[in-house]
Amino acid sequence: MKLVVGLGNIGPQFARTRHNIGFMTVDRLALDHGATWHLEDKFMASTAQFDLNGERVILAQPHTMMNLSGEAVRRLVNFYKIDPADVWIIFDDVDVPFGRLRLRRGGNSGQQGVRSVMQHLGNDFVRARMGISLNDRAKEPSEVYVLKPFTAEESQRLPVALIHAAAILTNQLAQDEPTETTYDL
Repeated sequence: MKLVVGLGNIGPQFARTRHNIGFMTVDRLALDHGATWHLEDKFMASTAQFDLNGERVILAQPHTMMNLSGEAVRRLVNFYKIDPADVWIIFDDVDVPFGRLRLRRGGNSGQQGVRSVMQHLGNDFVRARMGISLNDRAKEPSEVYVLKPFTAEESQRLPVALIHAAAILTNQLAQDEPTETTYDL
């Protein structure tokens, strides 16, 4: 069993912001696999499930707000008895250009939602870093930048990028161990 968590913030004001690309990606995975979302109060998350090559994949979107995502992830891991090595966290990364997906196991992150997950699970989970474009931190702090919508050009490219990201993630989830590399979407 694998748990794939898209990080984001709940609420319509955040729906199309850069910070919610994790939510957008697991929404695309659910759509591609015919999975239906259900609100699960006991997990503080919405979840959906599908089978991939005979293995159960649980998708989740925490309802804790981004910086507290680890609490919802811990509840899911404990309930389903999932090894942290089988947890995949999909999140926005300001240091990865838009249209790229970077897969890595372990490591550090400056992303607050990922830090929360690390506090609750440790460090041995897969990170799927979705590029949201590099921002000039001298002009605008990252915490402001990530809450803005994509540019018009990025918004046009976003649906195709999400389709490609979901296809790559599906392929990698079917493997025993993901290929740690950067993918162009």
